[in-house]
Amino acid sequence: MIILIYLFLLLWEEAQGWGFKDGIFHNSIWLERAAGVYHREARSGKYKLTYAEAKAVCEFEGGHLATYKQLEAARKIGFHVCAAGWMAKGRVGYPIVKPGPNCGFGKTGIIDYGVRLNRSERWDAYCYNPHAKECGGVFTDSKRIFKSPGFPNEYEDNQICYWHIRLKYGQHIHLSFLDFDLEDDPGCLADYVEIYDSYDDVHGFVGRYCGDELPDDIISTGNVMTLKFLSDASVTAGGFQIKYVAVDPVSKSSQGKNTSTTSTGNKNFLAGRFSHL
Repeated sequence: MIILIYLFLLLWEEAQGWGFKDGIFHNSIWLERAAGVYHREARSGKYKLTYAEAKAVCEFEGGHLATYKQLEAARKIGFHVCAAGWMAKGRVGYPIVKPGPNCGFGKTGIIDYGVRLNRSERWDAYCYNPHAKECGGVFTDSKRIFKSPGFPNEYEDNQICYWHIRLKYGQHIHLSFLDFDLEDDPGCLADYVEIYDSYDDVHGFVGRYCGDELPDDIISTGNVMTLKFLSDASVTAGGFQIKYVAVDPVSKSSQGKNTSTTSTGNKNFLAGRFSHL
C-alpha cells in the first residue's frame, strides 16, 4: 500500500506539469526547458564546427550542447531548423516540424544521424541555455514584442540569433518594426536581420535589412516565420524592437492575392521573394 501511494504521488506530480496550449497537449516542464534551445552556426557559414568547437560555442554563451530530449522538446512547440548540428555526447541531427522534399527526407521528428565516431566532422550546433532566452526563441503566442540582445543598449559583436514564430494553422503573421538601428552598410553584409516566410532560413526568403530606416510591415503567407539576426566582429548599433500579431485568414474574395509587403523603400534592403507554404 505504501508503494502504491508513493507511485500515485509521483504520477500526480508529473501530471501537474501537463496541460493544453493552443489545442495541443504539452508538458509544461518540457516547454520551459525548450525555451532555452537554439541553433548556432560558425561565422564562416553552415557546417563548419567540429564537436569541440560546437561545445565551445555553447559554453562561451554560458550554455552547453542540447540533449536529444531538449531538442525534441523544442521541436514539439515548433522549433524547426533544416540544418544538422551537434548535440550532447557527440550526437548529430536536426528538428523537423513540417516534412518537405528537400529537408528531413519527408519525415517529422528529430532527423537523427546518431553518435558520430569522428568528432572532427563539421556540422552546426544546438545549444541549451535557459538563461539566454533574449537571443532567439520559439514563439507561439498570438502577439509578442521581441528585441535584439541587450536592447535598448547596443547589441554585441558576433551575435547569431534565430526567432521562430508559429501560430495556429490558417492564421498569418503581421510583423511590424518598432525600432531599428543596425550598422549602416549598403550591401547589408555586416550586421543585418533576415526574414523568411517559412519554418527555417532555407526557404521563403523575404529580405535582408540593415541601417536605421524602419522597414515596412510584412504579412506572412502562412502561419510560420523565421527571423535571423547577425552581427559581425566590429561596429555595433542600437538594435531593434519587432512586434508581431496574429491575423485571421483573408476572405475568399481576396484569395489568390499576395497580401505580403516588403520594404522596397529602404535603401539598405536586399529583396527576396515569397514562397507559399
